Amino acid sequence: MNVSRETRKTGDVVTLTITGYTAEGAGVGRVNGQVVFVPRAIAGETLRVRIVNVGRTAAHGEILDVLEKSPHRIAPNCPYFDRCGGCDFRHMDYDEELRLKKQRVLDAFSRLGGVELAELPITGARELDGYRNKVQYPVQPRGKSAVAGFFRPRTHEVTPIDTCRIQPPCADDLRRAVLRWMADCKVPAYDEKRHTGAVRHIYLRRGWMRGAVLLCVVLNAEKTPHADKLVAAARAACPEVTGVVASYNTRRGNAVLGDRFETLWGSGALRDTLCGLEFSLSPAAFYQVNHDQAEQLYEKALALAAVDETQTALDLYCGAGTITLCLARRAGKVYGVEIVPEAVGNARENAARNGVTNAEFFCADAGAAALEFAKRGETLDVIVVDPPRKGLSTDVVQALAQMSPKRIVYVSCDPATLARDVRELRTHGYKVQTAEAVDLFPRCAHIETVCLLTRADSDEKE
Repeated sequence: MNVSRETRKTGDVVTLTITGYTAEGAGVGRVNGQVVFVPRAIAGETLRVRIVNVGRTAAHGEILDVLEKSPHRIAPNCPYFDRCGGCDFRHMDYDEELRLKKQRVLDAFSRLGGVELAELPITGARELDGYRNKVQYPVQPRGKSAVAGFFRPRTHEVTPIDTCRIQPPCADDLRRAVLRWMADCKVPAYDEKRHTGAVRHIYLRRGWMRGAVLLCVVLNAEKTPHADKLVAAARAACPEVTGVVASYNTRRGNAVLGDRFETLWGSGALRDTLCGLEFSLSPAAFYQVNHDQAEQLYEKALALAAVDETQTALDLYCGAGTITLCLARRAGKVYGVEIVPEAVGNARENAARNGVTNAEFFCADAGAAALEFAKRGETLDVIVVDPPRKGLSTDVVQALAQMSPKRIVYVSCDPATLARDVRELRTHGYKVQTAEAVDLFPRCAHIETVCLLTRADSDEKE
């Protein structure tokens, strides 16, 4: 925006009313036409705000005083809420959080996708705490010791924590055990600026139905120092541990896991049950973090896919084969595609373990695989995509259009990239039939959406 005498400066104190939210959940208000983003604000509130930054298109502020409080404002029940970048909404009740998330999806479809949805059902979670089955604690040096926790918002500075409300209790026990092992054996934490030190992340998964736990320690090293003592510390802290794994990541950058894994003790994979099927999960395999809500999400995706035994389906970004194997119970033939070799191995094992014989898995980039299926002239009635947050690449969209399935079921963790891809698919002759949101991340900003697209020349109905 053009700077004028009405533009606020850093340090100015203003009074403003919050009228909406950003995609990340910050409050949005305006002063003399200038947009101001305010974290921890709630729509409808009037606030005294100090301007802390002025950008080209908006200013950013912090709350000094709540002059008119929303009835949805509550006292945060976590001592780390102001310092930890994990949870976003512990200052508001869950009803307002769901309203915010629903509006975020509607706005994305309208502004980015060019689609006005008549309605958008949203399924909230029954459990708001302790629901995560995967935890990634970054580890950093702090003085002569190490700390583990979560990054402060918009930084790479770790906020040490003692407990986390959205993680299972075993996560706290294992985090403390690994830190004790580091201190006792003098194993240094990783310093990302200097690219020195060993322990980068403490990573774990918990089998929701079975209660078993897999611990993975990510190391900037070629082997694990004092591996026997790490195993002993983990087993003593958490009797539910069934495996201890090292992931070796010696690259610079933000990637958590490395390309090489070593099982130090027990099993290198974890078993869990989802939608009535048993799954084996390596550390690198994708698996939804909220078990109960994932079952809700997948049931909705399957209903929209509407396949029967006469039809063939393709599942892109299939991970350990969760959606693929659910589809296989209804379809005649299903293909799953995933780029992570360990996940494809898990998917094939999972198919065998569940007696599924009509599913075939390929290890390939989704774009290249989709183009190969198109080249082979495969007749696909339904394609399900569940991409990472960045959404679909251009070649995947083009390949989807070339294969021209009757139905595309798009499962997304980012409404913005979903809406962008919907816009592109509409240019290839697809229309949105319906969409629905499912909250897998209570108290956090993310929201899952499942969307059905059909060919515009098709008579397919919802």
